[in-house]
Amino acid sequence: MSEPIASIQERLFALQDPKYRSFQCKLMPTVDPEQVIGVRTPELRKLAKALKGTPEGTAFLEALPHRYYEERNLHGLLLNEERDYAAAVAALERFLPHVDNWATCDLLSPKAFAAHPPELPGQLKTWMESGATYTVRFGLGGLLRWYLDGEFSPVYLDWAAEVRSEEYYVKMMVAWYFATALAKQLEAALPYLTERRLSPWVHNKTIQKAVESNRIPPECKEALRALRWRV
Repeated sequence: MSEPIASIQERLFALQDPKYRSFQCKLMPTVDPEQVIGVRTPELRKLAKALKGTPEGTAFLEALPHRYYEERNLHGLLLNEERDYAAAVAALERFLPHVDNWATCDLLSPKAFAAHPPELPGQLKTWMESGATYTVRFGLGGLLRWYLDGEFSPVYLDWAAEVRSEEYYVKMMVAWYFATALAKQLEAALPYLTERRLSPWVHNKTIQKAVESNRIPPECKEALRALRWRV
């Protein structure tokens, strides 16, 4: 192990909160508890800010795979600071195969992507078609995060509907995407339920999430409840 990596691990263990570690382990059944240190996210953000742009931080980003869950989250937080589109894609291509849980996946949000580069939708679609659980989830999450408002296109709904997987964390992201689409793009999204274009599980989970949302008006929630797939 290189000196920079050992130093970062020492800093992470110095921030350990045993009670928080127990709480985290319950939330992430896909992660070996032996790989969880127990560091709260605000502390990880502070550490990422301190490492940003330093030789130590650069060496850490090159040191894949990481041993600990918090190292993977720290990697993601450092990656989020990338403002160059090509560099962000390249960094994600290296990192996504090592993501093994929903929390690390969902914190990924490179600053380069917030400007809606024209190449990004196609890249998200490529990730959605990869077949790798958390790479697919990240692609779907990107459509949800960046392309349900001013940059929305109905074709993105087709892309999400075409994702077919038995992986729980992929199915949940498809449902989350469509529930959010119902709140933001109701006219375009509703036919995916009325015409039953989604799998029964995703269909019903979408309705559940939409009904739980404060952004859906009561009269719409009643209509959605009537569309539940009886299985």
